[in-house]
Amino acid sequence: MNADLHYLDGLEGPSMAELAEIEAEMPLIEAEVEWLDAQITVLTVGFNEVTRQMVRRARRERLRAACTVLAARAARPRRTTSPDRVA
Repeated sequence: MNADLHYLDGLEGPSMAELAEIEAEMPLIEAEVEWLDAQITVLTVGFNEVTRQMVRRARRERLRAACTVLAARAARPRRTTSPDRVA
């Protein structure tokens, strides 16, 4: 199997800063997955009071998590681009 992955040789993984950004966005990612699960449940089970509450709860949590992530981004100082990078 490792021979099949030769095209990955020389690639680097995410930086610590990128991992920190992903970690900061995990509540939003988890909320998106919960919302998707609720949508799939509606498609498979049907729309009833229980699934309606699932969707509402998931939507509310998704919006809350998105607001938290956006507020955290807005509070961070803006990064300046380095001279070797095009903005």
